Amino acid sequence: MNILFVMYDQLRFDYLSCAGHAALETPNFDRVAARGVRFTRAYVQSPICGASRMSFYTGRYVSSHGAQWNGFPLRVGEVTLGDHLREAGMNCWLLGKTHMKADAKGMARLGLSPDSVIGARQADCGFDAWARDDGLWGAGPDGLYDQKRSPYNEYLKSKGYDGENPWADYANGAVDAGEIASGWMFRNADKPANIREEDSETPWLTSETIRFIEAAEGPWCAHVSFIKPHWPYIVPAPYHDMYGHNQIQPPVRHPLELDDPHPVLGAYHEARVAQAFQQTEVRNKVIPAYMGLIKQCDDQLGRLLDHLEATGRMEDTMIVLTSDHGDYLGDHWLGEKDFFHEASVKIPLIVYDPRASADATRGTTCDALVEAIDLAPTFVEAAGGQVADHILEGRSLMPWIRGEAPADWRDVVISEYDYSVTPRADALGVSPRDARMCMVFDGRWKLIHFEGGFRPMLFDLETDPDEFTDLGAEADHADQIDRLYARLGHWGRRMAQRVTMSDDDIRAARGSSMRRGILPFLVDGSEVPAELTEKYRGPARQVHLDGPAAEEDSHDVRG
Repeated sequence: MNILFVMYDQLRFDYLSCAGHAALETPNFDRVAARGVRFTRAYVQSPICGASRMSFYTGRYVSSHGAQWNGFPLRVGEVTLGDHLREAGMNCWLLGKTHMKADAKGMARLGLSPDSVIGARQADCGFDAWARDDGLWGAGPDGLYDQKRSPYNEYLKSKGYDGENPWADYANGAVDAGEIASGWMFRNADKPANIREEDSETPWLTSETIRFIEAAEGPWCAHVSFIKPHWPYIVPAPYHDMYGHNQIQPPVRHPLELDDPHPVLGAYHEARVAQAFQQTEVRNKVIPAYMGLIKQCDDQLGRLLDHLEATGRMEDTMIVLTSDHGDYLGDHWLGEKDFFHEASVKIPLIVYDPRASADATRGTTCDALVEAIDLAPTFVEAAGGQVADHILEGRSLMPWIRGEAPADWRDVVISEYDYSVTPRADALGVSPRDARMCMVFDGRWKLIHFEGGFRPMLFDLETDPDEFTDLGAEADHADQIDRLYARLGHWGRRMAQRVTMSDDDIRAARGSSMRRGILPFLVDGSEVPAELTEKYRGPARQVHLDGPAAEEDSHDVRG
């Protein structure tokens, strides 16, 4: 079997018709959901691109792999999804974005050349790269944001789009009175991108995926990672005006949230992106474009599904659709992601397994608490491998996909966020080591812990599903705060770094040194089986002692 692991960047969990969006129709996402399982309570391990993706790709929590923000290198030697799958006999390929930065210092220390197979895999997060394109090709006074070559930019040049950076000039720019109207500016979000629709990013990567499937020799896992609907919020015709401001969902926010907010949340309310999305005009321009980007993603998914069906690959390909985090879009007076409300930390997750063992769950939903790190062990099990649970901290979803409910499934999900490199850390006067927060959520109660001496936040999603009322300062809820801190403490004491020895390795090692002649702490040897002391018993063959004792022992030896 093959695995098609599709990720959409910054796709909210509730912006699909199968998840209940009132205006946005996504028949192809729905098409996969009708054949598989839609997980309704799936959460990322961090609400920021790089850290979240490194958890997807390692199957480990953020504090375990250490790449806690965009641009933080994933340390050399970290075991990745590609490593696990190749051990199970499955190739693992990348098409699109990883947002991974290689540990160049670590590679140099170990003498790993980026041109070698192992070096290239280290630099591409464990994948073999078919077409890596991280999708943000900004250029400013200090140079390019991304120093790598853009295969998408090269594609545009081959299609006749001129300039050094057609990604910015055409794919993410419009035209206004003959001038470039950049997609970086929210005011241009309602304009059509100055590009033929078939040449824009999502169709390009879909074409690359079809080309890969036609050429690939299996079994394979293909991580197809689209940059959209991530900003810049601009989309080509006809998607640019497919939706109007009258079709956008009202913002999930309340004036109460601005009344003496938690200091960290208050700092995020002051961020430039939050200030922008607090404006009705910005939401009215951006959200229809965001919906258009999603609609284009859905149409291209349909194109990909049609190819799989026409070639018979739907029968031997597991399909997974998900996102690396959500997008506030003005909810809670915020923009972007970077915090732990549902709009940011909860993600869509749909899994289609073509095998008969999954027939019982087709077209169903599952409300188990699921984490992004669960996908790596799911893929290993689907590939017929042995899940290395001393490394992988997630749990396979295969029992749920088969219709089995594990009795010992997790009762909380954890997400972490390191904001040390953001202006919020300076605004709050928090040191880089303390600019961290962590969410623990049990399906009803959500606790957010902050380092740096701040009080926690607490939400009761049963009585307050919109997360308007912060109960973290109320003595009436001290019992829930204590209970969730106990769960957080239990998680914090997990065995996370003993990754070179599995439990089976450890059990096999017990007593092995004794069988190799290391016999400490014995009184007379009778405490252990005789075979263990056999090498240390019997007549002495030579005596090298001096004095009377030597003469006596020598006489005994000579007989």
